[in-house]
Amino acid sequence: MTEKQCTAITLTVNGDVFRLQIEPHWTLTHVIRTVLSLTGTKEHCDEGACGMCTVLVDGKPILSCMTLAATLDGREVMTVEGLIKGDGKLHPIQAAWVEEHGAQCGYCTPGFVMATKALLDRNASPSTLQIKEALGGNICRCGNYEFIINSVHAAAKMMRGEEA
Repeated sequence: MTEKQCTAITLTVNGDVFRLQIEPHWTLTHVIRTVLSLTGTKEHCDEGACGMCTVLVDGKPILSCMTLAATLDGREVMTVEGLIKGDGKLHPIQAAWVEEHGAQCGYCTPGFVMATKALLDRNASPSTLQIKEALGGNICRCGNYEFIINSVHAAAKMMRGEEA
């Protein structure tokens, strides 16, 4: 890789600032997983059809496999690893996924969790229909949707300070 082929960007990922030299065609998924070694974000279809690579950019859910990292200079990215705080405690969304059996094989879980985070940040009490709409771009190959929806309702209650 020559200097002419590289693009310099700065990304804030999970609160940490990274100054990176990247190739212009690299996707955000590639940068997250390969350059930064954050493997919680999954790569599956690589064409924006499954939602497994969902991360938050400036608080909004995006498909990282369809986003060129070079377009995100100066932006803030949150991956599933960014939900766990310094004390090691699970975020309420993650805790709800465990309690409500939101994951079967677990491969889709990071994408669903990040889409849920975006939903609950803007709507603390979503209806089942609103949950289905917000998570509609995410696919669970195991068909665990009922438990996923229950997990989102439980997480919403936890985040509001209610018992799940």
